[in-house]
Amino acid sequence: MKILITGGAGYIGSVLTTMLLEAGHKVTVIDNFMYRQNSLLHCCHDNNFILINGDARNPELIKKAITGQNFIIPLACLVGAPACDKDPSYARSVIIDGMKYILKYRKKNQGVIYPNTNSGYGVGQNDKYCDENSPLKPLSLYAKLKVDAEKMLLKTDNAISLRLATVFGISPRMRIDLLVNDFTYRAVNDRFVVLFEPHFKRNYIHVRDVARAFIYCLNNFKKMKNNIYNVGLNDANLSKFELCKEIKKKIPDFHFMEANIGEDPDKRNYIVSNKKIEKAGFKPEVTLQEGIGELVKGYQILKNNQYKNV
Repeated sequence: MKILITGGAGYIGSVLTTMLLEAGHKVTVIDNFMYRQNSLLHCCHDNNFILINGDARNPELIKKAITGQNFIIPLACLVGAPACDKDPSYARSVIIDGMKYILKYRKKNQGVIYPNTNSGYGVGQNDKYCDENSPLKPLSLYAKLKVDAEKMLLKTDNAISLRLATVFGISPRMRIDLLVNDFTYRAVNDRFVVLFEPHFKRNYIHVRDVARAFIYCLNNFKKMKNNIYNVGLNDANLSKFELCKEIKKKIPDFHFMEANIGEDPDKRNYIVSNKKIEKAGFKPEVTLQEGIGELVKGYQILKNNQYKNV
């Protein structure tokens, strides 16, 4: 298959691009390398890899690159609430305008698989699981923009939206500001973390399983199209306190405590059902403990200051 990925040099994209090339597909990546990452150097030897150093908000570039593709995966995004709050106009143009150009220039037979975030659920109802029919209550600008882009996409045909849990794990374009990655980094380097509102829950998924989910959708597009799927680990609907307990299993001298004052600006608090995509045949392979273990090893190599979005 011929696949166009915008933002293909990012945290998810660099893993997905690698897996697609290994499977023999022809992959075109558009990325502006705004974080000066070198995450796709290992792909440059592959004749099936086409790299365009450019901006996914450039309509003429998108129009040209989209021609002849079987699928489009729009990963280009200013990811996360802090990054979007820092530059709202840029965030809006990347997420919303980027989607508009793809929908304008793609042909009806070209499939789109979109990475939404399950943070659009905002605040759930006690112990009630959020499924794909649950009301969306996005709290951050990031979540609101992603929800709006999903709505635009699903008004068309030949589309799938994946509502991703909080992603973790090692990637060639590493991010340390994601929650599991961040807490594990603090455990490795500081041996302690102070928690604000430690009872707040969310769901998690490994970056390689996210890539596998995209590939599963590519391979099963006809039966899955025009649907939304949550993508996460069913056994990883955890509070921040519970997450720290999981990390402590790998790092016994890791200490964590609740702050007596202050609050977390991120008010997300929900648990998620991933039964729909599992019923469609996809199941994650990497456990939370396995992911924490690889992070512990990886943090012997990485230093924090160059692997954050903000």
